[in-house]
Amino acid sequence: MRTLRFLLQKEFRQIFRDAAIIRIIFMMPAVQLILLPLAADYEVKNIQMTVIDLDHSDYSQKLTNKITSSGYFKLSQYTGSYNAALKNIEKDQSDLILQIPAKFEKNLVRENESTLFIAVNAINGVKANLGAAYLQGIIRNYNSEVRLKWIQLPRFSPELNIETASSNWFNPHMNYQLFMVPGILVVLVTMVGSFLASLNIVREKEIGTIEQINVTPVHKYQFIIGKLIPFWVLGLLIMTIGFLIARFIYGISPTGSFLTIYAFAGVYLLAVLGLGLLISTFTTTQQQAMLLSFFLMMVFILLSGLYTSIDSMPEWAQWITRFNPVTYFIEVMRMVVLKGSNLADIKYHIFIVLGFAVFLNGWAIISYRKRS
Repeated sequence: MRTLRFLLQKEFRQIFRDAAIIRIIFMMPAVQLILLPLAADYEVKNIQMTVIDLDHSDYSQKLTNKITSSGYFKLSQYTGSYNAALKNIEKDQSDLILQIPAKFEKNLVRENESTLFIAVNAINGVKANLGAAYLQGIIRNYNSEVRLKWIQLPRFSPELNIETASSNWFNPHMNYQLFMVPGILVVLVTMVGSFLASLNIVREKEIGTIEQINVTPVHKYQFIIGKLIPFWVLGLLIMTIGFLIARFIYGISPTGSFLTIYAFAGVYLLAVLGLGLLISTFTTTQQQAMLLSFFLMMVFILLSGLYTSIDSMPEWAQWITRFNPVTYFIEVMRMVVLKGSNLADIKYHIFIVLGFAVFLNGWAIISYRKRS
């Protein structure tokens, strides 16, 4: 016990003696958590649109006004030539073309139907797909408004009208920050914890102090625990700072209990730090450790469900997410913050991440070799 206490004192002094590490631990996650949720917006806006109006009727004008007043589209060009509109897309000055055909109003009134043409600049696939979906939704809404004006309302109307009512559970206003901020906080805690842990033993190797430790009677498990606990404490401290930022900048407070979040975070950090220490035992330089950690973190983040729904991924990618600890913490954070889930609701996630922690730390202890 005394040996472990001395190891912990050494680690904490070594961490707080380095001003660069202090800035990495506290300043960088805070700045990233402030900036990233403001930029990572799932809602696409300011879509540049070119309208080709070959009808110049009252109906075509109303449709154009309805689209531009939606807040999603900006009218970059209003023309009567498809070639001119295509040049606008080629110059990247327009994201989308809407062509209103000649006799649009006449066909709509006399034949109850008309066809519109949409051309999309698909270089930015996300913006193209969402922009086209927004535009089609606005056109459908406009079509419904026109039909309502034409429908006669006798006692028994031949027109079938179906009304729907919707409710958004757990996030009534569909505020993307409410589910992005907790996810980004998980990523920041993961990156800081894994990077710092992966560099720790390697740094001892580079400066030569690892040889002094190796000739002492310190056991391997004591050495690994001594490396683990300081970053475990710092990881929880970073998460606390993140919650303060979420509360005072974004107005986000968990619906559930902080105890539930911190209980899971304590187990999760053991797994992530164990991965970092495992990387550290297999690498000989800090550069190697950073590159390997960066590679793994990119895979973990992109396959975590933060930006892309896991159900939308290919089956092989869904299998990889089951071995990704970041996936489980993001799910837990959203369950507790939005739904108010308790420990009983996340017990499945706890057992899985605890398994990761035991496996990774056990492997780190076994793979660490003391050499005289």
